[in-house]
Amino acid sequence: MRMGLIAIGVILLVGGIWIVLGNASYESSDAVLEIGSATLKAKSEKMIPQWIGIASIVVGTLLAVAGLFSGDRRR
Repeated sequence: MRMGLIAIGVILLVGGIWIVLGNASYESSDAVLEIGSATLKAKSEKMIPQWIGIASIVVGTLLAVAGLFSGDRRR
């Protein structure tokens, strides 16, 4: 479980940094006009909001730190 927390934390951390740097986007397709069975669609590229990247960085950091400090504690 310890390595799993660290791995997921690092993945979220890297993904969050990628989003904050402005490199993450997705393509959206919207129906502009529909006449009968004919449809006119417009495709646009949208950026992923920066707050999602910041939240991912925070959660990833917390998971990685929790993974580092969890596990067997012998006295």
